Amino acid sequence: MTDTPRQFDIVLVGATGFTGRLTARHLADHAPAEVRIALAGRSRERLEAVRAGLGRRAEDWPLLVVDTLDDDAVADLAARTRVVATAVGPYLRYGLPLVRACAAAGTHYCDLTGEVLFIHRSIAENHDTARASGARIVHACGFDSVPSDLAVLLAAEAAQTDGADLGTTRLAVRSLRTSPSGGTVETARGIADEMRSSATSRRIMGDPWALAEGPRPSRPASSRARRGGIGGAVDRVLRASPVRRDPDNGHFTGPFVMASFNTRVVARSASLLGYGEGFRYAEYSDFGSGARGAVTAGLVSAALVAGVAGLAFGPTRAVLDRVLPAPSEGPSEESMAKGRFLMEVTAEATNGARYRADVGARMDPGYAGAAVMFGQAALALVLDGDRLPPTEGGVLTPATAVGHPLAERLREHGFTLEAARLR
Repeated sequence: MTDTPRQFDIVLVGATGFTGRLTARHLADHAPAEVRIALAGRSRERLEAVRAGLGRRAEDWPLLVVDTLDDDAVADLAARTRVVATAVGPYLRYGLPLVRACAAAGTHYCDLTGEVLFIHRSIAENHDTARASGARIVHACGFDSVPSDLAVLLAAEAAQTDGADLGTTRLAVRSLRTSPSGGTVETARGIADEMRSSATSRRIMGDPWALAEGPRPSRPASSRARRGGIGGAVDRVLRASPVRRDPDNGHFTGPFVMASFNTRVVARSASLLGYGEGFRYAEYSDFGSGARGAVTAGLVSAALVAGVAGLAFGPTRAVLDRVLPAPSEGPSEESMAKGRFLMEVTAEATNGARYRADVGARMDPGYAGAAVMFGQAALALVLDGDRLPPTEGGVLTPATAVGHPLAERLREHGFTLEAARLR
């Protein structure tokens, strides 16, 4: 980063949105008193309401009114702070000016995006600029994709300690309880619109190595003809996550709704950190054993396909828009208190050994848990200095930009993050 003095350590942009408010609360409760934090958004009145609810530790936090689509405003913002943490999505619509400003100013940046197309554009437009300035542009610092990215990192490092690389690696979602927010739904709508209107976007979304650096590993040719549009999207869902049996425990498995995003982020980490030429990665959900597991896996698979199709077609989308949460809406405190997740990575390595990494927490991963992951990522960028993974900067991932310091911080907040050799 530049040596120019900065007024703030962290500016939280989008502090009045649902996850933004949760993150502001987490920072107010857990950030060291010496960390200089400001809240930013489009409405001063709403920012004042958020700050008023955070207690005495936040009563002096400055409030910044900013439009994230105003290039001059975001350039001024980026120049005033060491880290920008933005919860303003959909990011493809609202996020690129802020990324450009941070990359140019040498300002570290983190967000909560779950959008492949946004990160793809961010890499193309900002990676070289951020490397030159030393800015760490860290996308996907929430449930998508901190657990996946850090768990695979731990497995890869366990194998590398034994002189081996990772080969086939899989993540199983063993337990998950969360609820959608309006922001998540709005992002899904935007992705559906982009997929429907652009063949280039469909190609990027269909490429598992779309975010990786360097050459793509070769893949066997598919015997199924590829279709475009929504039919192609449904085909890809079914090919990527068919209902099947988990060879480790005999449980029935099916699609994990975030796999198409998480796998791309992990692939970028693998290409930057060198997990091995034979590295292949997939994610799926574990629905248990017996008839109940089989039926649940089938129903979830059908629901995922129906959801993709429903958002893509006008008549069904109009119906969904009436029942799904609106932007800035989210689950209740009671609902979030029941949240949890547990994910297990198993990997075959080139030395013939198997490695396992577990990640989980007893909190809602999409919201209360996401606020912890997001807030601690921002704090790591400010406070952990030389302990951060070595890098020149660039458009990075949680594993490549904050890595072990973030894992240690999450353990301190009740997360499980551990890896071991199985045989």
